[in-house]
Amino acid sequence: MTLHHVELWVTDLARAEATFGWLFPALGWTEFQRWPAGVSWKLGETYVVVEQSPAVTGPHDRMKSGLNHLALHAGTREAVDRLTSEAQDHGWRLMFADRHPFAGGPDHYAAFLENEDGFEIELVANPAAR
Repeated sequence: MTLHHVELWVTDLARAEATFGWLFPALGWTEFQRWPAGVSWKLGETYVVVEQSPAVTGPHDRMKSGLNHLALHAGTREAVDRLTSEAQDHGWRLMFADRHPFAGGPDHYAAFLENEDGFEIELVANPAAR
């Protein structure tokens, strides 16, 4: 079994789509659904929804109970490096820069990125794809 979907509620769809709308296609995901208040991207059987819901009660805070971050396969170490560099032109900021790319530990090559709304993405290199 695999993950079916994740739904992220945002306070500003256009701002969220500027970051997620670049990232998911850069990782090989394709746009799946679109409606006035949201959009989703799909890879295999799994999809991620970004929706501006009228029921949102405040901004996202990854440090509170709920979603802390999404960790996504990003391919080789070179792909992680390229995506990390490009991400900064698409509204993402590198977190833990002083420990990058080993902020997750000495055997975990990844980039931790955060957008303006506080959503964190971890781009993980496949350990076999050096």
